[in-house]
Amino acid sequence: MKYLLLIYADENAWTDAERQACYGESTQLAHNLKENGQFISTSPLQPVATATCVKVRESKRVVTDGPFAEAREQLGGYFMIEAKNLDEAIDVAGRIPGARKGTVEIRPVVEIPNLPAA
Repeated sequence: MKYLLLIYADENAWTDAERQACYGESTQLAHNLKENGQFISTSPLQPVATATCVKVRESKRVVTDGPFAEAREQLGGYFMIEAKNLDEAIDVAGRIPGARKGTVEIRPVVEIPNLPAA
């Protein structure tokens, strides 16, 4: 089963050095997951100030700057993994460096048939 591990944290909680160390650890984790056949993809996100939201209301597109909601923690990145079950996904989430300063939300992915391959 595929799981999306969403990494939330206060983006200002990290110093530049801590952020770079986190990227290094995350890269190593990605390589470890690849060796185990669990890795699908991962990426950090640009700062929340670069976010743009789009919604359609009454057939009109509304575009706004910034994140969807004001929150103490922001979505900062993700890991997409393959795991046998939730317990295995929880184990991986606990190894993500971002979990030390924030929260990793685990969401099973609905696999829809006939979607194009990456």
